[in-house]
Amino acid sequence: MSNELQVKADFFEVLHDRHSVRSYDPSFKMTDEEIRSLLEDAITSPSSSNLQPWRFLVIKDQETKEQLLPIAMNQQQVVEASAVIAVLADVEGYKQAELIYGRTVEQGLMPESVLTGYVARLKTIYGEKPELYRDTALIDAGLISMQLMLAAKARGLDTVPMGGYDAAKFIEAFKVPSNLAPVMLIAVGKAAKEARKSLRLSVDEVTTWNTF
Repeated sequence: MSNELQVKADFFEVLHDRHSVRSYDPSFKMTDEEIRSLLEDAITSPSSSNLQPWRFLVIKDQETKEQLLPIAMNQQQVVEASAVIAVLADVEGYKQAELIYGRTVEQGLMPESVLTGYVARLKTIYGEKPELYRDTALIDAGLISMQLMLAAKARGLDTVPMGGYDAAKFIEAFKVPSNLAPVMLIAVGKAAKEARKSLRLSVDEVTTWNTF
């Protein structure tokens, strides 16, 4: 890696060191290969029926980041971070079932006899209730977003997830296909200032056992 990113091996160190960073070193630039490596780790995330409905739009060209800035409520991390990764959910991701399971069969990980029936059931269920799959795809996109941020921290990088942007303008400006729903923007780069620490509610405040 060109910037000599330091990979941390200890999961719990990564988990507790990750904080949202909003001020980035604009001189730090990730290569396409480094971003690809980050995404390769992120896509090991789980998804419902292994349909993997996440899609990414990587924005690293400075002129394009400037275009994104007003859409993202003028949050400076958009133009300072090395890249902004838009995470999108393919609300028609279930249509990829035959492709995904076909490859699974080719690798000997699923009997071919299972493929046809399983694909047919998914297409029937989600084809009749597309709103059901939309909710599922959004959840899966949230899962991969967290995994992406942890994978970034393991590389010594910093991130911040952003929900504060105009989704309609984003779709228009970046010509987002109709089957993709924007979920969040994630700025990735090197912190220029230490992240502001935050507190969490205790486990007892957020947990109920067995039933409400």
